[in-house]
This record gives sequence, C-alpha cells and structure tokens, in this order.
Amino acid sequence: MSATGSTILLHVSAAAPAPAGFADALKPLLPDLSVGALLGFATGVALKHIGRWALVGLGLLFITLQVLAYFDLVSVNWLRVQALAEPWLAQGRENGGAWLTRILTANLPFAGAFTAGLLLGLRARV
Repeated sequence: MSATGSTILLHVSAAAPAPAGFADALKPLLPDLSVGALLGFATGVALKHIGRWALVGLGLLFITLQVLAYFDLVSVNWLRVQALAEPWLAQGRENGGAWLTRILTANLPFAGAFTAGLLLGLRARV
C-alpha cells in the first residue's frame, strides 16, 4: 500500500500450455530409443564380462607357459611372440573400435540410443 491508501492488484493468469512440438515429435521415437538404450546397455555389460573372462584366460595361459618354462618343459621365444602379436595389436588399436561399432550398430534405426546404452553398460558396476 502507498501513503494514499491505494492498493496494487496482481493479475494472475492460467499457465499457458507448453508448446507441443518437441514432445509430440519425440513420442513415436520413444519405443525405439528405449529399446536401443536397453539393448546397448545389455551389450555393454556382456562385452565387459566377456572381456574380463578373456583377460583371465590370457593370464592363465601366461602363467601356465611360465610354469612350464620354469621347469624346462618348454622354451618360449618371447621376442618372436612380440613380433607376431604387434601387427595384430596395432591393427586392433587403429580399426578395432570402429569395426566393433560398425558391427554392433548395423541396420539399427536407434544407433544413437544403442551407443549411449553401450557406453553406460561398459561403465556400469554390475
């Protein structure tokens, strides 16, 4: 109130409805996006576990070879093993990620959601 005794009235109007453009455009895509994200997450978790078991197998193979070499049952030429493995490792480093992405997202209309789910699945603590 002012010194003259007049009052200020506030005009309150009903909230305007939100523009329907984005929400309506997204509704038909939700099933594809959710299925893509779920399948990507499941694939990421599976790859993480398969990779873990592959590394365990590789470690056990190395331990077995070292034990056999210790008892002079086998002789391993590690320089030759390195020379044989380096080209494969270099090629995998350069092309492996792109190849795996190309294989996993082939013919998928929801590749973006799948990729996001895959990355979340790889980072998940399951």
